[in-house]
Order: sequence, then structure tokens, then C-alpha cells
Amino acid sequence: MHPSNRLNISWITLLLVLFLSACGGHPPTLSTVVENKDPVEQLVSLNNDLDTARQENLNVLSPRSFAKAERLYQEAQDMLEAETDLSEILLKITAGRVELQRCAQTAQIARTVLADVIKVRELALASGAADLGSEFTATEDRFLRLTRAIEDNDLDSAKKDKAKVFDAFDQLELRAIKERNLGEAHRLLDQAIANRAARQAPLSLAEAQQKLNEADAFVTDRRYQRDEIRQKATEALFYTRRLDHIMLQSQRQETLPAEQAALYVEGLLHQTAEQLGLPDQRDLVFEGQLEGILTAIASSQQQRQDQHDEIAALEATIDQLRVQIASLEGSTREERTARQQLAEERRFQKLFSQVQGVFGSGEADIYKQGNRLIIRLKTMSFSVGQAVIEADNYPLLTKVQRAIALFGEPQAVIEGHTDSTGLAAANLVLSQKRAEAVRAYLVANDTLPKEKIKAAGFGSERPLASDQTSAGRAINRRIDIVLIPAQP
Repeated sequence: MHPSNRLNISWITLLLVLFLSACGGHPPTLSTVVENKDPVEQLVSLNNDLDTARQENLNVLSPRSFAKAERLYQEAQDMLEAETDLSEILLKITAGRVELQRCAQTAQIARTVLADVIKVRELALASGAADLGSEFTATEDRFLRLTRAIEDNDLDSAKKDKAKVFDAFDQLELRAIKERNLGEAHRLLDQAIANRAARQAPLSLAEAQQKLNEADAFVTDRRYQRDEIRQKATEALFYTRRLDHIMLQSQRQETLPAEQAALYVEGLLHQTAEQLGLPDQRDLVFEGQLEGILTAIASSQQQRQDQHDEIAALEATIDQLRVQIASLEGSTREERTARQQLAEERRFQKLFSQVQGVFGSGEADIYKQGNRLIIRLKTMSFSVGQAVIEADNYPLLTKVQRAIALFGEPQAVIEGHTDSTGLAAANLVLSQKRAEAVRAYLVANDTLPKEKIKAAGFGSERPLASDQTSAGRAINRRIDIVLIPAQP
């Protein structure tokens, strides 16, 4: 690249700020200014931010700005492949970040103006409304028109139309719940009606329709009572399946002569009697055969109950013997428990001393808190407002890995803390991001399985010193590693 074609990056950023200000946009904050001149790293970072924004639904809460940010990212990607001038690529990436920031600002307004609509939309999606096809797509388009109106600063239009969109999502949620719970029963009933159930099994059809209508009405009135809905749906499905079997049997009976129909029923009763060990009862009327079967079943049930009572009595005797044995062994057990506790305390004290030996003077403070060990990283530092781990911190984190390894595979919590400078909400987010950055580093370096390590940000909520002095603020800006040893 010829020197005359190179532009100073800071001048590019300044020109972009002036351009956006002139167009009525918001100037970028420090987070949007591209200081790193590596376009590949910047593109990866912008792509990650786009993924995060999508997970936070910014693509639907501010669709135009999000689409612009995506387009700018793609244009920068194409420029990189075409080996375009570095300054132009970075300018495009900066523009994408500014657009993504505007997207976040608009989304925040949308979350306030459309809070109730967003909530009912989430409920509809959780219920499976997206599977309803064109009806959901149409309602989603109406929702996007609301968010686009907010992007256009047309809040009156958004407020005016949001009630209709709310009702549409509300109905979609109800439809989705009914489809999930009652859809199969409805389809079976419709098929039975199409197969002339009204002529072949009118009584069974009426029962199935009644159960399904009751379940449908229950869902309409109490859509969030999941256990009760499940019971109603199971009952409705039972009766619609029963209807199908009754229709099939009716069709068979229509084609059989009367004697063959009687012999079929007799055969079912006789097979049941044989399984119960009863003598041949086919010389009795059907009702008499059925009575004999029911009597045999009742007798079998009584025998099982007698056996159950006998087993319960034996178990009670065994429990009494266990109590007597336990009373004799009680003192021995207490001594064993005390020895175990003492051994655990000694083991923890030994690990505590070993962890202290891992870190150099001034690098970390080590504390015991109940059954937990806290490693307070005094020299862990981040750039102002940033959550990227810098290379200077790698030696310290290597020592953290060694300390954790002493415990085998403990549970670990990475806590992020800030001072009270700036907005509390921003500090909370920053502390969470820093804790997640440390967690990601430890997981990536195989320190612990990801399910064994968590990240938590507390912002400025837990100061250790006064924020009135720079020294106190420095103490409060910290990363704490909390280790909970696995039980031996």
C-alpha cells in the first residue's frame, strides 16, 4: 500500500463521528472506536457482538439498525478478502459498531414502550407458536412494524397498534398450548367424524366430544395450570382413542352373523377365565361368566393384600432391630464422625497452606470462609471499561490454575467486582463480563470442566474499602476465585 493511500485511524474515527452527528445519529462511545489496527481481530469481535445482539433479540427490537450492522460487517469481510486498503476496512467496521450501538439504544426504548407485548411474544414462542406457520409469521410481521415505528421515532403509532399485536400473540399462545396438548385428540375426533362415527358409534362419539370440549374450555380459562391441563388432555385423548376402537369393533360386528358375534364375546370371556385358573364356565350366561371372573380377581387381590400386610409387619420388626443395633453402635459412630471431620479440617488446612505458597508476595490474598477458599487476585487488571484479558495477566492466571489443581475438581465461582465510579448498571455488566472472561480462559485451558465453574458479577455492591480514595477504589476493583472443595 502506497504511503499516500494510508489514513491515520484516529482521523478516520473523527470524520465518522462528525458524519454521524451531522446525520442526526449518536456519536460513538469509547466502545465503538477502533483502536486495534488488526482487521481480522476486529471482524471477529464485531461478529461476536452481532451474535450476542441476536441472542438479546436486537434483530427484532431494532431490525433496521441490526440489518445495517450486519451489512456493514459483510462489506468489511468482502473488502478484507479483496485486500482493500486497511483504513477503509477499519472505517467500515467502526461504522458497523456505531450502527450496533444505535441498535442497542433503540432496543432499550422498545423494551420500555412494548414491554407487555414483548413478554406475551416470549410466552407465545415458549409455547411453540412458531410452529403455527403463516399465522405466527403474520403476527411477527405486525410486531416488526411496531419496532420499526420506534426506530422511526413514531412512538404514537407504536403505542396505538401495540394492543392489537398483544392480543394476537396472546391468542397464538393459547392456540399453541391447545395444539400441543389437544392437537392429537382433535385430529382423531375429526377423522372419526369423517368415517361416519355419528352412525356407527353415536354414544361413544358424544362422550369423546364432551371430554374434548371440557379440556378445551379448561385450557381457555386456565392455560398455565399445566398439571391439570395434562390430566384433562390425557382423558380427552383416551376417549377419542376409545371411539376409534369402538368404531372398528362396530364395523366387525356388522359383518358377523348373530351367532358368530356371540361366540366372539364368549371366547374373550373364556380366555380370561382360563388365565385365572377357573373351570370352564361356558355353560353359564355371559353375565354369570363375568361374575365368576370378577370374584376370582377379587380373591387374588385379597391374597396380595394379605401378603403385603405380612411383608409390612416383617419390615417393622426389622426396623425395630435396626434401632436397637444403632443404639449400641451410636457412640462408635459419633467418634468416627468426629475423626472424619478432624481429618477434613486438616486436609483443608494443608491445601490452604499449599495455595498460599503458589502465589508470590502481593499477587493474591488467600482466605478461608467456612468450607470455601477465596483467592483474591490483587494484581489482576483490565483496561478501563474493558473485559479483555491482557497478556500481562497470563502468569497470574497460570498460578490460579495450579492452585485449583491442588483441589482436584472443586466447584469454582469467578466473582467480578468494580469500584463505584460511573453508573451502577454499567458496573454490574462490566463486572459480569470480566468474570466471564476469566471463566472462559480457565475453561479453554482445561483447568476445570465448564459445568464446574461459574461466573458472577457484583458491580460495586461489595466494596472492601472506601471509594473516596484512589487506593480504596483500586482495592475494590478485583477478581475473586471462590473454590468449594469436592467432598472426599
